[in-house]
Amino acid sequence: MFDIQGTLVTLDVVERFFCCDLGACLGACCIEGDAGAPITEAEREQLEAVLPAIFDDLLPGAQEEIRRSGVAYRDVEGELVTQIVDGRNCAFTCYEAGGLCSCAIERAYRTGKIAWRKPISCALYPLRVKQYPSYTAVNYDRWKICKPAEVLGRREGVRVYEFLREPLIERFGQAWYDELAASCRLYLEQYCRED
Repeated sequence: MFDIQGTLVTLDVVERFFCCDLGACLGACCIEGDAGAPITEAEREQLEAVLPAIFDDLLPGAQEEIRRSGVAYRDVEGELVTQIVDGRNCAFTCYEAGGLCSCAIERAYRTGKIAWRKPISCALYPLRVKQYPSYTAVNYDRWKICKPAEVLGRREGVRVYEFLREPLIERFGQAWYDELAASCRLYLEQYCRED
């Protein structure tokens, strides 16, 4: 583990390679699982604020579920998460040609319809941030659907902390990221010369 300004960060951020390969996974992280993406109360308010701009892009089942139950709910562990449809699909997914799942929020952001990209837990995936009473932990979520991303990351030589540079800066700040990157480079020099 790295201790970066009081945040414990898994060594997976430097030891593992990662680069999303949407052509291979088709965005499965948005449609697989048993709960929505973790969000904060402030992000719930953001979702409600951008909903009018993205509502027409959502699938009919998602529109119905949001009308009935709202943009978020508490999962079995009591965490606030994005609404899901059919017990697994994030309500904010939409589909492109070829079955590619994409995020209606991010699509609206990229086209200039809204100024918010998406919940930070989505941008940081496959990293998960967990707040404990005395520290924050950043862990790598190992899931078979991300195997193509690991393969592409290794082929391209991109490590997790490099791939997730922008969302890590958004979540923790530039100084925090710079310290993490320096720690990762030092670790690689000392322990991973064969990579």
